Amino acid sequence: MKRRDLARGLVAAPFLSTIATAQSAWNPDRPVRFVVGFAAGGSTDTSGRVIAEAISGALGQPVVVENRVGASGNIGSEFVARSAPDGHTFVVASVGTHATNQFLFRNMGFHVVRDFTPVSLVLTSGALMGVHPSVPARTVQELIAHAKANPGKLNMGTSGPGSTQHFAGALFEQKAGVQFTHVPYRGGAPAMADLIAGRLDVIFAPMPEILPFVRTGQVRALGVTRPERMPSVPDMPPIAETVPGYDFSGWIGIFGPPNLPQPIVQRVSTAIAEAVARPETRARLEQLGYIPVGGTAQALAERQRLDFAQMEELVRLTGATAD
Repeated sequence: MKRRDLARGLVAAPFLSTIATAQSAWNPDRPVRFVVGFAAGGSTDTSGRVIAEAISGALGQPVVVENRVGASGNIGSEFVARSAPDGHTFVVASVGTHATNQFLFRNMGFHVVRDFTPVSLVLTSGALMGVHPSVPARTVQELIAHAKANPGKLNMGTSGPGSTQHFAGALFEQKAGVQFTHVPYRGGAPAMADLIAGRLDVIFAPMPEILPFVRTGQVRALGVTRPERMPSVPDMPPIAETVPGYDFSGWIGIFGPPNLPQPIVQRVSTAIAEAVARPETRARLEQLGYIPVGGTAQALAERQRLDFAQMEELVRLTGATAD
């Protein structure tokens, strides 16, 4: 054997050993990390912590959430993409981190499809379109009529250029034939504060951020961005009932590093599915405004594929960029 081939064999040996072990019967032998690319307390972090806690018992090891914040989630994602495929490091991903960012950032240093292994589609989510109570519209149809009569005069707040809030609003403008004035903020919280204060007119906000203010009457909700009604707001109609073809839904999924052995994928995916099926876990996720799924790796890969195309088009439409 040539010296170069021998060296390659020695380098590959630990990885091949990992695969052989996984193919027989895999169990984590130390705590498992769920990496979140955002600060604690956000929607990705919160849902990740619910699932981490729910599957710790099934895996026989603690599942701990580790926040690696920065670059719209890219720092955490890249860390997982470079991690060993041994089943001890995963990323809590969203449509933003694993679809949109690929088109917003020109030089990420990794690819959100090629450099990850899908594990589980944990949940799907929608947003609420809300307006300040001073806006003379109580339905989506009335808002469209008001916006068409006042083009560009309604201020739409978002959590920043290229954010899911931005794209949800841009898609509405395109489908409904209206024009808002985009007012970007550094995060959803300051945008919501200005909506409540009356400095903004309309917002497309995640359920956890907007529901408390809808319930107190500080924001008037008009519709959900999903094509179906949501358990957290069963009386709220989908925007699609007024604007055919409108659908802007989010999701949370778990990805591992590339080349993650199939037995590890199956083990973690099954643990998540069983956890999400438990009434107490479903109730916690639904209270946050999510729709629990607990789907397979294949379901996550297909959802990512579909959103990849939509996000590429929305980035082109809005001209958004992170560079």
